Amino acid sequence: MRKVYITGVGFITSIGNSAVAVSESLRELRHGIVQFPPFQKAEVPVKVAAPIRDFQTDTTDAEDWIFPARYNIRRETLRGMAPHGIYAYCAMQQAVEDAKLTEADWSNPHTGLYAASAGSPFLLGHHLERMRKMGVMRCAPLGVVAAISGTVNFNLVSQFKIKGASTGFSSACASSAHALGFAYDEIKLGRQKRMFVVGAEDGNVESILPFAGMRALSLQHDPSIASRPFDVARDGFVGTGGAAVLVLEGEEEVARRRAKVYGEVAGWGQASDGYNVAISHPDGAGLRMAIENALNYTDVTVESVDYVNAHATSTPIGDLSEARALKSIFQNSPTRPAISSTKALTGHGLSLAGAMEAGFCALAMKEGFMPGSAHISKIDPACEGLNIIRATLPHQPNVILSNSSGFGGANVCLVFKSV
Repeated sequence: MRKVYITGVGFITSIGNSAVAVSESLRELRHGIVQFPPFQKAEVPVKVAAPIRDFQTDTTDAEDWIFPARYNIRRETLRGMAPHGIYAYCAMQQAVEDAKLTEADWSNPHTGLYAASAGSPFLLGHHLERMRKMGVMRCAPLGVVAAISGTVNFNLVSQFKIKGASTGFSSACASSAHALGFAYDEIKLGRQKRMFVVGAEDGNVESILPFAGMRALSLQHDPSIASRPFDVARDGFVGTGGAAVLVLEGEEEVARRRAKVYGEVAGWGQASDGYNVAISHPDGAGLRMAIENALNYTDVTVESVDYVNAHATSTPIGDLSEARALKSIFQNSPTRPAISSTKALTGHGLSLAGAMEAGFCALAMKEGFMPGSAHISKIDPACEGLNIIRATLPHQPNVILSNSSGFGGANVCLVFKSV
């Protein structure tokens, strides 16, 4: 079966809106977390978030949205989009340009698109309230496709004239990692020659603040310590939004186009906890199995893993669960891979996280570095024995694992190799 490579990336994130900006932030451990203006109210206990810069999408009328001038988006296109739809559209343009694709390359039966998003609670609430107050026939004609889960793939498939396989994935914080894994399968099995993988989230009040009710968000006021995965004093995650797009291509297409390559997608594994609707298994059982499945499928040995991009979101339970899973995997290894969570810089992108962090791994492979795990004052004693790096290392990782976990105990481990 053919090999699969990453040939293009695009980013709209809290740490930068281009591959160059994102790479600099990862290397320098520059975070994107701020005191978020909509949260600065006495009745809101959460104060920080990691917003997207250079975009204004806080109104329900898409025609009032502001975005960088380099992106040309028609008015009729905007009407069917959520805020994260415009992020995804712009990241898609970046990825297409980065991979040097022509419309003939992507608009054909051999190119598909798999996406992940939770929809837009912001717009869904608005349209439902309008229906109740003004009547069903006063609803926006494109309100449904702009608001519901799947809005990203609806828009990108139609606007970019995608003719191959397309669908959306919904497994909470594992969603876009699932999208990438199944996109890999499409190419590996010869069903498609090229796949776009997209993750996107609004990152606004409606998509972040409800997690406060779960006691999942950090209550820190200081942005520099709010997201600190693996720290003994971590108290919850910081919400973010944005979009990330990756271009995956089979080796024949890479050779035909003489395309530049970030790295190889070597394979993936998944498994479920079968434990709790919202809480990770205390021992990380499902994640451990997902990692084992990924290693077995790819014939990658534990000893050959150089770097792990951890899912760790900075929650007390989740980080501990992942630490136990990683310790069980690497406990007998004579080598200790570098481990970090880039969510210390970006915040947690929910369904966006898997694709965004896969993009970070692509940059790390191509540019030769391993990003550190920022904001740690004292590592949780439960993580003793793990090589959690606090500073960026100037070394190229040859084999990377990238973990994602979602509600219901859905776990995904992606495996990447440098070329």
